[in-house]
Amino acid sequence: MENDKGYVLYGIHPVTEAVLSGRQIEKVVFKQGLEGPQFRTLLSELQKRKIPVQFVPAEKIARIAKGRSIQGVAAYLPVIDYVPFEDAVARAMERGNAPVFIMLDGVSDVRNLGAIARSAECAGADAIILPAKGGAAINAGAVKASAGALLRIDTCKTQNLRIPLYYLKEQGFTIVAATEKGDVPIYEADLTGPTVIVMGSEGKGISDSVLKLCDIKARIPMRGETASLNVSVAAAIVLFESVRQRGV
Repeated sequence: MENDKGYVLYGIHPVTEAVLSGRQIEKVVFKQGLEGPQFRTLLSELQKRKIPVQFVPAEKIARIAKGRSIQGVAAYLPVIDYVPFEDAVARAMERGNAPVFIMLDGVSDVRNLGAIARSAECAGADAIILPAKGGAAINAGAVKASAGALLRIDTCKTQNLRIPLYYLKEQGFTIVAATEKGDVPIYEADLTGPTVIVMGSEGKGISDSVLKLCDIKARIPMRGETASLNVSVAAAIVLFESVRQRGV
């Protein structure tokens, strides 16, 4: 069954089959007190694969079931299949051009996420990197706002944004922070090589721990009195400056 957050599988057999087939699963919910060999086998597989598990009262399971017979088990699957960032880098390198990744640090509005993904895909970016916590959820609303782009571009989730940044730096990427505190205009930053564009939330900007790993801190020049641009607009400007510099 599909809902606004993704897909839900009900019943111990469908959930077990999904787990054993390697489907990406965000979490599995069990009714408290559930027992039996099939339950123990499924729980063991979930623990082995480090899939989050939650035990809830029978009343909550009943609300999830909405009158269905679900055997006290429900699994939540993401709208899209996330790609390990190492795989995204390998696939981008295979395409032959200097890759462009965009990393979103704390962008929490699904409409902004969708709009950024749409611009990224239109600009030929290779992948989007998101934090597992503290960012917008990829749900049906985000996919709609992206005009389907989230279904066509590699999307990676990570527990700590610094981990892919260290890896990308080792692979020869330049990390470019788009920040109003930047010391160079974005039009003077070199975006022609393998590049990671980092965008922060409109409220807090890029976190200090991520900003410290950036090689270039670039700003978008502005002449008006408004303090900042919407993050999706700013992302589009930076992405298409990369397109302009690359002459494509």
